[in-house]
Amino acid sequence: THRWPGKLIDVVAVLGTLFGLATSLGLGAAQIEAGLVQLFSVPSGVNTQVIIIAAITLLATLSLVLGLDRGIRRLSELNMLLAAALMLFVLLAGPTAAMLRGIPDNLGNYLQNLPAMSLSTHPFRGLEWQKSWTIFYWAWWLSWAPFVGMFIARISRGRTLREFVLGVLLLPTVLSLLWFGVFGGAALRIELEDSTALAAIVNDNAALAVYALLGHFPFAAYTSVLAILLVAVFFITSSDSGSYVVDMLTSGGNPNPPVFQRIFWASLEGGIAIILLLIGGLGALQAGAISMGLPFCLVLIAVAVCLLKLLR
Repeated sequence: THRWPGKLIDVVAVLGTLFGLATSLGLGAAQIEAGLVQLFSVPSGVNTQVIIIAAITLLATLSLVLGLDRGIRRLSELNMLLAAALMLFVLLAGPTAAMLRGIPDNLGNYLQNLPAMSLSTHPFRGLEWQKSWTIFYWAWWLSWAPFVGMFIARISRGRTLREFVLGVLLLPTVLSLLWFGVFGGAALRIELEDSTALAAIVNDNAALAVYALLGHFPFAAYTSVLAILLVAVFFITSSDSGSYVVDMLTSGGNPNPPVFQRIFWASLEGGIAIILLLIGGLGALQAGAISMGLPFCLVLIAVAVCLLKLLR
């Protein structure tokens, strides 16, 4: 790991993280822009998205400079509180009983369909869906793997390996099932009552989905502002934690990398997102994530083998 193969793997991990985060910033900017256009009639277009990415990058850089405890940790806690508040509001304001019944049903469907969908290659159908969704999301999540794994390990000192693995695998899965159960259940109920209520809006602009959903509940203007704030804080925390790990990788594993390096990598990450957005929009962002994520898949397989050997 301390010779050229290890350096090469670090380079691939850095590139994968940068392009994965750049994709996230681009998608987040589109969602924030959609909310601002709907609520405040802000001009729509690439220029607005560039300004949003620049603002997120600036705030992420400030969080990075403040460090783990004063910056990243505080923002992460705020993010979880905002997410919990919005989810509880939708749960209580919507068809609560139906959503609660839907969560175990969703879990059953998830466990039943996951193996078949994971191995599906659509041999007798077109690949458009797989290319634009399945493969894109796989590659995108793979590009997040080095920074998420290292960052969680960095803040998990004192945990056993068992606690770490179970916490990382189970807790996000449970929270995701709750989140999708509540928001997906509410959206399905609205769609069943009026088949044009959400589908047409989402087909036209997927970034408007959450705002269109919240528009069917009381206090829509306030909850939409909360949603915009939630998306913004989520991508700020993603950017600062990702940049922190890139700093660690490029400084020889130093758990407290120099401040000037933190500023450099956070700025570069925002710059890559802006460039990809300007040259090709969402398609370029997706292509960037896939091109960096898939090669890292091979590295992850090797990492899994090495981990098993070390544990034995």
